[in-house]
Amino acid sequence: MSKSTQVLVVGGGPAGSTVATFLAREGFDVTLMEKEVFPRYHIGESLLPSCMPILDLLGAKEKVDACGFQLKKGGYFDWGGEQWDISFGDPSEDYSYSYQVVRSDFDQLLLDHAKSQGVSVLEGAEVKRLRFDGARPRTAIWTPVSRDGRIPEQEISFDFLIDASGRAGLMTTRYLRTRRYHDVFKNIAVWGYWKGAKNLPVGPEGAIAICSVPDGWFWGIPLHDGRLSVGLVTHRATFASKRNEGASPDRIYQEAIRECPVITDLLTPAELIMPLRVEQDYSYTSERFTGPGYFLVGDAACFLDPLLSTGVHLATYSALLAAASLASVLRGEVGEEEAGDFYEQTYRQAYLRLLVVVSKLYQQYSGKDSYFWEAQRLTLHDCGAADLKQAFVSVVSGIEDLRDAQATLELAMETAGDVLAEERKLSPLYNKKTLERMLPEERELIQAKVQFFKSLPQEARGLHLVMKPQLGLAHQ
Repeated sequence: MSKSTQVLVVGGGPAGSTVATFLAREGFDVTLMEKEVFPRYHIGESLLPSCMPILDLLGAKEKVDACGFQLKKGGYFDWGGEQWDISFGDPSEDYSYSYQVVRSDFDQLLLDHAKSQGVSVLEGAEVKRLRFDGARPRTAIWTPVSRDGRIPEQEISFDFLIDASGRAGLMTTRYLRTRRYHDVFKNIAVWGYWKGAKNLPVGPEGAIAICSVPDGWFWGIPLHDGRLSVGLVTHRATFASKRNEGASPDRIYQEAIRECPVITDLLTPAELIMPLRVEQDYSYTSERFTGPGYFLVGDAACFLDPLLSTGVHLATYSALLAAASLASVLRGEVGEEEAGDFYEQTYRQAYLRLLVVVSKLYQQYSGKDSYFWEAQRLTLHDCGAADLKQAFVSVVSGIEDLRDAQATLELAMETAGDVLAEERKLSPLYNKKTLERMLPEERELIQAKVQFFKSLPQEARGLHLVMKPQLGLAHQ
């Protein structure tokens, strides 16, 4: 194992594998350390179409296509008393689909692909701590994962750190202490796998089913091996109240299924084939996604409620942005601070957009059209009333984020004007007395928006993402 590397990536999930592969393909020396030995289990099986062009650019799309994963052409919503389909696009379009994947297989494929592209990958390697030069991380102290604990610590120095350590959050939880949780989305997920379930009789081929119930919502994800992943998401307070009344997680889960006609019908002939899993899926964000010598990607930077299946999208999208930003820095094309500002602005905008749409979806009483209007307001592209549904699809499929990253100078200038106007409109709302009168979810959104608008650096608006002739950033 080398004692130094240009770029150290901590974490081998989709975010880490993707950013490492992109940088290695650009000719840089990249080392990736992953605590687990793959394959390993992970939830988050439903991909968005925005992942497909990134996988294509990564050189891994053909490998994913060949895996036999369940094709996913859209979603089906049974939400707040209304039902509707979402189709990702015309079948003739290149990226009108995604997959429902078994994450252990999918993540293993991406990590193996990283190895094939020149990334030095070390599995079973746990980063114990970092050493800093001022605010800049410079050295990682790590050990091979060992049951007896007798293996001595080792060191590796680096020029740049990519923190892809997921919700464990190497930088944010141990050093920066900058993670903030969203009170509105303090949820608990309970899920399991069923064999022999029916196929969803409505919706596009391989659709994920998203179904609301009085105390939360269900996902239903068909997998290529014949299993159906079924998960209940409910608020922490609701879950805790039922547990205090003596209900087990299994009882809470089963009672909620009986309140959901779609899921009940799918599971009528099915059998639960393994114990239920329970996990807190609190949503959070970090105050900054980048700093001197480091980038936070994927869940290490932020995590969003799983309602729209955005986990792998945000992981691969942030990995693409971080790789492009860092590649341009290493080639001397842009300054480190300027590239960091671009990454901060672009990734945070993607996260905030999805945060607001998820918030709107939770307001079940508002009606379906309000979801579409909110999605349309959050896009940077004009959209007439007749295109409301397509605007919603663009947001929840993640495609809008890819468009925004390559925005033209005119669009960026227009957006900057909108941002300033929005900030002026929101500023009077951001005071203690007004906030105290708001509902918690309204207060959360106002605070998130104000923070976002204040974080937008003027100098970053002149950069955009380029993929040819090489991955990087370019000035308008």
